[in-house]
Amino acid sequence: MPTIAVIAPGAMGSAIGARLSEHGARVLTSLAGRGAASRARAEAAGMVHAADSDLAAADILLSIVPPADAEELARRLAPTLAAAPKKPVYIDANAVSPETLGRIAEIVAATGAPFLDGAILGLPPKPGTKGPRVYVSGADTAPALALRDLGLDLRVCPGGIGAASSLKMSYAGLNKGLTALAAIMILAAGRAGAGAALLAELAENEPALLARFAKGLPDMAPKAYRWAPEMEEIAEFLGPDAAGRQVFAGYAALYRHLAAEVGEADSAALIRFAAEAAAR
Repeated sequence: MPTIAVIAPGAMGSAIGARLSEHGARVLTSLAGRGAASRARAEAAGMVHAADSDLAAADILLSIVPPADAEELARRLAPTLAAAPKKPVYIDANAVSPETLGRIAEIVAATGAPFLDGAILGLPPKPGTKGPRVYVSGADTAPALALRDLGLDLRVCPGGIGAASSLKMSYAGLNKGLTALAAIMILAAGRAGAGAALLAELAENEPALLARFAKGLPDMAPKAYRWAPEMEEIAEFLGPDAAGRQVFAGYAALYRHLAAEVGEADSAALIRFAAEAAAR
């Protein structure tokens, strides 16, 4: 029975943990400092709490944490990984820029553990669905292929360390960036009294976009706090593109606003717009 460590049991991590458990893997996680909701998700997914020394003895270690926590997790585990006689393949599957990933790769490489760049594209897996695409890149991706037999839609992204993260940044920039742009213009139209006219125009001439917003805006609202740091990682990914960096820094500020108490009215307005769009 393969042993897979999945850190941490958030919405994505617990869903992936459940998929791995269903396909026969022993799935470990860390519940240190986690709340009741995380513990409940882990238990429902068949994930078992383990000490860092046991996590470091797994066959594969999947890091699935908020972008701001990815580097800190690697630093926390580094001493244990260095001391482990049998080291796991460390896959960083977080929404971080290639620059951030490079620092994480250096931390893990110093421990002697194999390292792969990972990217998760899509929503958490649900029973009866294929689930998100999990891309990996690096010098030797063969060990990660075992995840295919454990129910994950694992794909190899051509290129070395940084290739999968670049794919994630580009895809998320289009996907979540479009949602941010929609939120900005819908809120502006509402403030100007043109919200109903914008809804009618989209329904007539951009029905696919309107359908996307009707689904995407309510999905975004509870996740805005997580999307803000991801926008900052995308801004870093854009490097010398000053205009692009400014755009995504603005999107990060928007998502922070929507996630805060001061942005509750705007979030409610977006959800109302989405409900009206869905009802057409």
